[in-house]
Amino acid sequence: MAQKRLGLFKQLVPGLTRLGMIGPEPGSPLAASERDALRKMCAQFGFDFRNYGVVGLDDLEGAFASARRDDVDAFFISGEPLTSTNMSRVIPFIATSEKPSFGPYLEMAQAGLLMSYSSDLSDGFRHAGLYAAKILGGAKPGDLPIEQASKFTFAINIKTARALGISVPPTLLALADEMIE
Repeated sequence: MAQKRLGLFKQLVPGLTRLGMIGPEPGSPLAASERDALRKMCAQFGFDFRNYGVVGLDDLEGAFASARRDDVDAFFISGEPLTSTNMSRVIPFIATSEKPSFGPYLEMAQAGLLMSYSSDLSDGFRHAGLYAAKILGGAKPGDLPIEQASKFTFAINIKTARALGISVPPTLLALADEMIE
């Protein structure tokens, strides 16, 4: 997922050289896996990667201030609940930074990030419900196949792109499942 997200984001922000990640730290398994994957993908793309860990929402201001000092070009916002469920607290810092941003969930792009790409959470919840129904119907969990996500959602926030002066390539507009005005 990190490769796909970063590849799409690079098409939106072709001048990207330094990416900053905002996410909970320490002890967050999701943020740690996002950080490790992004660090690896940034190295492959030739980008500098900086991590700005936050313990709580009160740390956001300091994290964004550090990122400004480091002159990051863009931000990845972790899908960890601390950041993803508090986008109303994160968005003002992103808006003030005037830097493009992306994250893993559709709701994050709907809140104001430039872009998101993830498996379709609703589809995943439906599949989990089907699994539960099979188990409640007597199926042994070990006998059920493991399924990988097959439905993904790519969203571009056109309003944010305009505010940042980013022209979205027609090829990305054609790929987008959702364009937020």
